[in-house]
Amino acid sequence: MLPTEVFTCFPGQMWDRVLSKVKKAVVFMDDKCAESLHWNGGATSVFQSGARNLKQFSSFEAGGENEPKAVFVVSTLLKGRTADIIQDIVGLSHFQYCVVFTTVAHSIHLLANNVTAVLEGNPVFEQFEDKLCEWMGDMNYTAEVMHAPVVFAPVSPQLFLAPTFAHLFPLLPRDLEAINMKRPEKKRFGSLTDVDLHSLTPELQIEIKSLASAVNSMFESTSTREESFALGPMSRLIAGELANHPQAKNRRKTAPNKASIVFIDRTLDLTGAAGHHGDSLVEKILTVLQPLPGHTTDVQVDMLELTNLQRTTDSQPTLAPGCLVQTQSSTARLLWETMLASKQKEAVMEVRRQLVEAASKENLPIKMGLGRVTPEQLCSYIQLFKSNWGALESHCGVIQLGLATAQTLRHPTLPRWDSCLAFERLLLQALGDSDFAGVLRQLLPLMKPRAAKGEEGSSSEYSSGSRLGEEECGPDELLVLLVYLYSLAGEAQPADNEEEEEKVERELIGALTLVITREAELSPLLQKLTGCGSIEELTMERAHTAVEGVFDTLRELSHARDHLKQLNSVYTASDGVHQAMYRPFLRQVLEEIFHPDRPESPDIEHMSGGLTDMLKTGFSMFMKVSRPHPSDHALLFLFLVGGVTPSELRLIREVVSAHKPGTQVLVLSTRLLRPTDVPELLFTTQRLVPDIGV
Repeated sequence: MLPTEVFTCFPGQMWDRVLSKVKKAVVFMDDKCAESLHWNGGATSVFQSGARNLKQFSSFEAGGENEPKAVFVVSTLLKGRTADIIQDIVGLSHFQYCVVFTTVAHSIHLLANNVTAVLEGNPVFEQFEDKLCEWMGDMNYTAEVMHAPVVFAPVSPQLFLAPTFAHLFPLLPRDLEAINMKRPEKKRFGSLTDVDLHSLTPELQIEIKSLASAVNSMFESTSTREESFALGPMSRLIAGELANHPQAKNRRKTAPNKASIVFIDRTLDLTGAAGHHGDSLVEKILTVLQPLPGHTTDVQVDMLELTNLQRTTDSQPTLAPGCLVQTQSSTARLLWETMLASKQKEAVMEVRRQLVEAASKENLPIKMGLGRVTPEQLCSYIQLFKSNWGALESHCGVIQLGLATAQTLRHPTLPRWDSCLAFERLLLQALGDSDFAGVLRQLLPLMKPRAAKGEEGSSSEYSSGSRLGEEECGPDELLVLLVYLYSLAGEAQPADNEEEEEKVERELIGALTLVITREAELSPLLQKLTGCGSIEELTMERAHTAVEGVFDTLRELSHARDHLKQLNSVYTASDGVHQAMYRPFLRQVLEEIFHPDRPESPDIEHMSGGLTDMLKTGFSMFMKVSRPHPSDHALLFLFLVGGVTPSELRLIREVVSAHKPGTQVLVLSTRLLRPTDVPELLFTTQRLVPDIGV
């Protein structure tokens, strides 16, 4: 068995521990674990394992009178809010047997309870078992509490996501200010690279330790000895925690398999995350279709076309949506992997090919179409399955992916993608020719309130700045463009007049405030940004304050790579022959790792775990001792802290096959990014105080 296949099996093996306990039980599961399950066999696997019911982890749920067994699966510490919800559910039910699985290891429960001593057994879990019996009303009833790291979602054989950590994001300079405020003046940190784990909030310490523990569980399960490397302050903390993990030290002495893992902060390249240059069908699907409730990755696919229901405002909630995850059909799973790894044109053609093949297998009267694939053509193929229940059931996975593709290609907001892409290209060229104030000024014509539907005559005032029509950028897209531009601010020509830049910023703040207040309704991003649930609640003052906060954060983005000596730019200016270009940070890192001369990069830091490594590092200063290098092993893990885009997955594959085809690369990340996720993570996420369920 190939090493990557061993790792691909790991998430399922962890879920098997949970599934072995669900027979005849009501299963209560929180959203983060439910999302992990969704990519590991879904609810089907729970019911096939004998569960009676599967319910949301909520105080408003309970078991029935004839349901004596419960299984809880949670991604949080067993204290505070999580413990209260379990108590509420147990109190409303008639359970005699409760099993609780938490993704948080017992050692971290000790830390959360301020226990520093090394204790035998699992005393925190044992205490919780006693509480469960107490809540069930009889100390002779059965309770079990255990750790199960059901953290990873295998989105493809090359990509594992960790939905539990979807909102973990590298810190920004404004977070450093908050950390320093609680420290004596003489002990304040000069930069984010100086921050150590113990100076962070307890919540963030627990989040980082939990993530390191989950990665450690994967290496433990596969008997792998890893060498950890880091790029960026947050990655440094996670890699350091993994390198010094108490269980890891014993494992590394005996583990037969070897791998390198490189942690990379997303903030080192926000240009790639916010940009629309990816040419990826999946990126567009994730952007234009609505997410599944409670999920950060998968989307809702409208299945109405396969029914005889009429499209009315009432019919939609009665119909369960389709989705992108296809764990039951190998054909659909391979199609999804192709869509994820290919350019848009290739992916769309493969969707058509699979639909034609499925229709041919069922002897459906298909009319072959050549040339450009259109959403109408895809829908006409899908309609053939509508009246054939057997064919529909056999090929429902491919059909759902076909519908997702068709609905994306004909979505009224898709033209905004091309508008953003065109403007990003314009900004890239402008950066090399003018100072930042001049580039910023090019954004002003876009900052116009969208005309309300049915409003006439408002386009005559300006043409390029017209905000009529679905193809025009809304506030969400404008925020993404601002992130894209400010992430490249350091590449602009030196400013002659800083006051001019401040003046343009003030104009942009005023214009964007007006754009937001003139919206017909607030998007989820704007609701989080302004703290208002509806446009009626929003005042000009609240919008202005929110936008000022956005610009305070934006100004910090261009300094993310200041501490790097070599990999400190993602921009190549025009030389008169070639246009200015964005140079993906990930490409530069991989080219550095796979360089045939194996140079020692000053930016890719090796995180030593133990005395031997420290001695090796020390001796190498005056003796010829080879220090660990990321390309030492045939298996390389890239962990992108803060998210990875579908087009970056393709880039990784291309660079590896060009530079070192024999290397197997597995990508781990906290989420699969769409451009609009980036403003949410930057402007609305509590990075220092993540929700750990307490």
